[in-house]
This record gives sequence, C-alpha cells and structure tokens, in this order.
Amino acid sequence: MIITRTPFRISFAGGGSDLEVFHSQEPGAVISTAIDKYMYLTVKERFGDSFRVSYSQTELVDTPDEIQHPIVRECLKSLDIRKGLEIVSVADLPGQSGMGSSSSFTVGLLHALHVLNGHVVTAKRLAEQACNIEINILKEPIGKQDQYIAGFGGLKFIQFHPDGTVFVDPVVCRRGTWEELNRRLLLFFTGKTRRASSVLKKQKSNCESRRPALRQLCGIAHQMRNILSEGRDLNAFGRLLHDAWETKKTLESSISNGDIDAVYNRGMEAGALGGKLLGAGDGGFVLFFCEPHLQSQLREALFDLTEVPFRMEPEGSKVIFVDGDRW
Repeated sequence: MIITRTPFRISFAGGGSDLEVFHSQEPGAVISTAIDKYMYLTVKERFGDSFRVSYSQTELVDTPDEIQHPIVRECLKSLDIRKGLEIVSVADLPGQSGMGSSSSFTVGLLHALHVLNGHVVTAKRLAEQACNIEINILKEPIGKQDQYIAGFGGLKFIQFHPDGTVFVDPVVCRRGTWEELNRRLLLFFTGKTRRASSVLKKQKSNCESRRPALRQLCGIAHQMRNILSEGRDLNAFGRLLHDAWETKKTLESSISNGDIDAVYNRGMEAGALGGKLLGAGDGGFVLFFCEPHLQSQLREALFDLTEVPFRMEPEGSKVIFVDGDRW
C-alpha cells in the first residue's frame, strides 16, 4: 500500500495568465502558496485484475478504460497500469471550491503510481504529467499553476513562457516575514461549491479583450514577490491583494456575484486590507489579509461563514507511507 499527501493551494495574484491562450503570446506569472490542507491518495494492489476506485462514489470495473473518473482513468493509462488496484481518495477540504483540489488529486495519484512502479519522480515531472493529462488529454479549460504548486509546494513565484517552459522560483523571504504573512491571512468558506470549468471557459473566450487586465495581474504578482523578498511593510501586500481582486473581477462577470461581493465588503469594512475569492470564481473560499489586532472584529463580521485555520506548507506532494519492499 502507498499513501501520498499533496497540498492544496492559495493563489494570491496572476491567475488567468497561466492559461495557454495568454502565455502562448507573452509570459504569465503567478504567486501562490501551498497550504497545510491536503489530498490523500491510497493505492493498493488488489487480488485479481479488477479496479476498485473510491471517491465521492465507488466504481468496480475490470479494466482502466471502464473507469468513469476521468483523471483516474487517464493516470492509469498514461503509466500503463494493467494489474488490479484499489484507489481511495480523502481530502481535508471540499472539491470544486477554488483550492486546486483536482490538480492535487492528479499529482498525488501520479506520485503514488510512480512509486508503485518503483520509480523516483521529480516535482517537475509530476507537474508536467498532470498538466498533460488535465489540459491536453481531458481538455479541461484550466491553467498550469495548480499542478506546479501541488508538486513543488512552498511559497512560489511561477512563470509561464510562450515556448511552453515553466519556471518555479521560491519566494525568498526572512522567517519573520513568512510567519507574519501566515498571521495575517484568514480563510473563510462561503458554503457554495462550483465547477471551475464553466467560469474558465468564459475567461478563455474573453482573453484577448482582457489581456491588459491579465498583464496587470502579472505585474501585481511581481510586486507581491518583491515586497515579501525585501521584507517591506506587509500591509502593502494586503492592499495589492485587494487590487488584484478588483482587477480579476473585470475578466468575466461570473467570477463574482452579489453574495460574494457582500461577504467581501463586510470583511473590508471590518478592517481587512485586502482579499479575494479563491479559484476561478463564483463560490468556494474567500481569503482576507487582516492585521492581527483587527482579526476578532473581522471574525465577528463574518460570523455566518466557516473559518478554516491554515498555515503555508513548505513541501509539495510527498509519499507518507509505503508498505512492501518496493521502496
């Protein structure tokens, strides 16, 4: 039996520039962090040749081609897995909520299958394979940032270039800056989940007309990295988070709605310096940047939402258990 643990992520700025329709013409850039909320994948050899896959539902089939879960099916096919397996996934947070759960699932499953085959695999390779499966094979209208942050972990500045290359650079900052950023970030669940693909399809179709806004988001990602690296006043980071959210909303009208705007406005009126809805939009988790002395006031203002305490996670996908002599 093999168990992998792969982090979810929070994207601060630059989302949308990781879509090929943008970075095929000019470089995209995002600043993201992995967090200490995870997708767990268990893979175990099964007696016989059948496949049992357990997620929100359970499948029992004879061949990988019969598996309905598209990511599981294509991961097995890409690594030419033919022997019977039992695959079980468990997550700390709900799916379809803007935390990159699908890509964490893909990266974590690929990691487990490589170990099953006796292979040591790099974070770069996991991210590339996950992108190929989700974007090229399954034709999901998504970008590349989620797969890379799930594989690499940490607080990263990720650049996407027209030739297809991706550069993942750590945001180098003092320990005190890292800790203070952790202290000032608060996460709340709106109670609503959604499929990102419908929002992202609209964003892709609007890309050319919204290219200046996407370029502005890349610039904000650069500024955020510089603030953290230079150890400047973190409140500037919070204000940039607000600027990024206001810019992101111009990409497509369905990114936000009246309910989300009301939540965001309550948070800002209670003392937050900035924030954003995570993921493609239309539901999921809302992130706020708030100074510590105002956080109790913020929590009171958002009493009807579920707060999810978290910290930034320095590690990416990792194997946490192997039973057998294969490893």
